[in-house]
Amino acid sequence: MPTTPDTIARLEARLPSEVHALLKRAADIQGRTLTDFVVSAASEAARKAIEDSEIIRLSAEDQFKLAELLLNPPKPAAALVKAAKRYRQHVGRS
Repeated sequence: MPTTPDTIARLEARLPSEVHALLKRAADIQGRTLTDFVVSAASEAARKAIEDSEIIRLSAEDQFKLAELLLNPPKPAAALVKAAKRYRQHVGRS
């Protein structure tokens, strides 16, 4: 998908010369421009950070426990029943 000039944003960063050299070397090894390398690495890091914060991973055992609780929920505790009653009194049934 070709990008048009109005879809491109500019990002500037100040970084230590050692980091710049490291990034440049990695880009050269992969046969990419520094910009392409940095954009690709930053995009991947951003996707991973978002995925890590939005996706909950459960072990097989925890998946089974969750499914079991959803299919057969426990009876509500007395405090929950009392809180629900107070809520209905203040807010009304909906």
